[in-house]
Amino acid sequence: MTPDSDQPDGKSASTRRPSLWITIPALVGVIGLIGLGVWQIERREWKLALIDRVEQRIHAAPAPLPAVTAWPDVTAARDEYRPVSVTGRFLHDRETLVQAVTDFGGGFWVITPLRTHDGATVLINRGFVPQDQRARATRRSGEPVDSVTVTGLLRLTEPGGGFLRHNDPGADRWYSRDVAAIAQARDVGTVAPFFVDADGSLDAPGQPIGGLTVVRFPNNHLIYALTWFCLAFMLSGWLVVAFGGGLWRRAGAGRGPSNPAGAALATGSHAGSISTHR
Repeated sequence: MTPDSDQPDGKSASTRRPSLWITIPALVGVIGLIGLGVWQIERREWKLALIDRVEQRIHAAPAPLPAVTAWPDVTAARDEYRPVSVTGRFLHDRETLVQAVTDFGGGFWVITPLRTHDGATVLINRGFVPQDQRARATRRSGEPVDSVTVTGLLRLTEPGGGFLRHNDPGADRWYSRDVAAIAQARDVGTVAPFFVDADGSLDAPGQPIGGLTVVRFPNNHLIYALTWFCLAFMLSGWLVVAFGGGLWRRAGAGRGPSNPAGAALATGSHAGSISTHR
């Protein structure tokens, strides 16, 4: 038996360690996964603060709609979901239907321009109508024709469309409340860069159902953070086992006989004396 007979594959213990081509990406992966976990923790703190601000905001008394000069300064952080009120006349002949799903089932949001007394225009989400009330003729008799005061929540535009579905103005198919695109398609001129989700104060039989704004913010950041941290722990464990195994094997080998040939001779002497026959 040769000195290398304890390693039938002809490979030394050092070759069982991961190569640098695996080790370096693994280390980078651990650092990246920990970074993602920390980022999710920070996102969770931001989301909790946002929820707290919105909860306080939506219960405030309605304020007048921002003036035209203040429109460029409207931001989501400061203004979205803020209760507002505005007075004017609806331009019913330029309404737009946006597909929607609510607790009442599938149907449409009725988006109608409101022209204020000072000439400004803002889109109003009057509320939800089911499929069988899609045609305006089914609702015309109850439409408000005089000046009305609308109260509701200020919402920012939703450009582009919905998930995997894009607005198609040419075919009059709408999946999001894209203020600029709707205003252009209906030729209503300059409008506020936001719209108002009307509450239920103007609800009437056969008319859109208002007050259906859903104020809900998904907050799964803690779950995401734990997932990233667990993956980092698993990858770190693999590195420890991969490198630690090699160290343990080398340490074990160091405790064995330092002179394999001498050990073999010593072992042979215990077999008894060897007789010589002549």
